[in-house]
Amino acid sequence: MDQMSTIPAAIERFVSATNDGDTEAFVAAFTPDAYLNDWGREFHGRDGVRSWSSTDNIGVQSHFDVVSVEQPDSPGTYVVVLRVSGNGYNGTGPLTFVLQDGLIARLIISE
Repeated sequence: MDQMSTIPAAIERFVSATNDGDTEAFVAAFTPDAYLNDWGREFHGRDGVRSWSSTDNIGVQSHFDVVSVEQPDSPGTYVVVLRVSGNGYNGTGPLTFVLQDGLIARLIISE
């Protein structure tokens, strides 16, 4: 099954921009007041998202492959399991996205 056909546009942009190394498109997928939590490390707003991406994502040539997409009962919430490769973290794990107005408002990375 093609996971990208079941994934919301903002999350698709998150994956595509990462794989393309396009920082501007990556940051634009988030709301201006976005919140990102990576294993307890917190980043706020688009500047925070840009900072995280430079050290933990595009800056280390991450590549994402979508393994699965689930939508729990919470409206606008998606749990996406990604296989990550590159020069930083390598492995598979869940990311919880909360969307607002077609953009990523919250991203929680944890087990």
